[in-house]
Amino acid sequence: MSDLLTLYNTVRKHTVDICAPLQTEDYVVQPVVDVSPPKWHLAHSTWFFETFILRGYNPEYQEFDAQYHFLFNSYYEHHGKRTMRADRGNMTRPSVEDIYAYRAHVDVAMQDLLITCGLRAGFAELVILGCNHEQQHQELLLTDIKYILGHNPLFPQYSTDAPELDIEQRTDRSHSGSIEQRADRSYNESIEQGAEGGFVAVNAGLHEIGYDSNDFAFDNEHSRHKVYVNAFEIANALTTNEEYLAFIDDGGYTDFRYWHAEGLDWVRTNNIDAPLYWHLIDDEWFVYTLAGLKPLEPKAPLTHISYYEASAYAAWSGCRLPTEAEWEIAQSRFAWGKRWEWTDSAYLAYPGYKKAPGAVGEYNGKFMINQMVLRGASIATPAGHSRPSYRNFFHPHLRWQFTGIRLAR
Repeated sequence: MSDLLTLYNTVRKHTVDICAPLQTEDYVVQPVVDVSPPKWHLAHSTWFFETFILRGYNPEYQEFDAQYHFLFNSYYEHHGKRTMRADRGNMTRPSVEDIYAYRAHVDVAMQDLLITCGLRAGFAELVILGCNHEQQHQELLLTDIKYILGHNPLFPQYSTDAPELDIEQRTDRSHSGSIEQRADRSYNESIEQGAEGGFVAVNAGLHEIGYDSNDFAFDNEHSRHKVYVNAFEIANALTTNEEYLAFIDDGGYTDFRYWHAEGLDWVRTNNIDAPLYWHLIDDEWFVYTLAGLKPLEPKAPLTHISYYEASAYAAWSGCRLPTEAEWEIAQSRFAWGKRWEWTDSAYLAYPGYKKAPGAVGEYNGKFMINQMVLRGASIATPAGHSRPSYRNFFHPHLRWQFTGIRLAR
């Protein structure tokens, strides 16, 4: 249990560290329905451990506050009524101080349980799931904080040590952490380095995708299965700001030829003419970062774009987006991990997918409709929380995550 205790304490501390630069007022704001207040993330990730583990494995556990079960349930129908998502920012009470006290209360109970529970059936699996769940919220915390501060007219700085500041110096997730072992794998014989132009060529053939280890993975990464792909090429680098700027300057946002009808409606209805956080000031492009408003860096990987924009840019480029199978087949031949990469695959179940019984079964399966898959990781993804089979997913109009483009053809 010592490894579980270390994992639990490390993950819980990192969440608090992410919130350390915030002012009290920052914890409560909810500018749009897709962005949750930081205070809510702190409470909901705590609610998960209380509800799924402490209530089930410690009959003597005393709730911190019975009302929190309603306030901080997210979408688990098995656990009854909950606060509507759009109302999370209306909760000025409980206070930020109350939420930190709630976290401390649950942490003490969890630490005791981790020491005394032993190897009861399902316990370790739920703790690991809870830690991975909190790591997902750590990424959401950073991106929600950026949205909150980035829509403040003062463009306040989150931190002088923000992850965006050293993006070009950061090690790609594909070459570090839990993914390091991939460097020792022999390349598939059907994958060859492409000719000049920055593309990797993959021959037609039968491949396997999906999770292939006994370690933790989310249920939507199973089961490993065979896919046949036609020959394709995939870019060995992400699209940069200056490359996307050429699309803007060429009238890309107003040329219907590149857009899905739904995407063009989204552009026109919302007056979209640039990626999220881009600002044209005195004919010069600036971008809001976690370190404040900065001049646009031409060579930096593009970020904060929707699937609609990614698909339109790909069409304008004479290319397309890769499918998620193509991405996973080729990922060992390029660096990834700075941006969640849009694919052209709808979020659907793999062959053999089975939902777990009870509330845990609501984790992924119920969202397998009207969403697109993203692959890789981003600069906001916690260390150790990325792997080649990871399937992220969002509605095609969303762009507040660190999303980017890798072209295919």
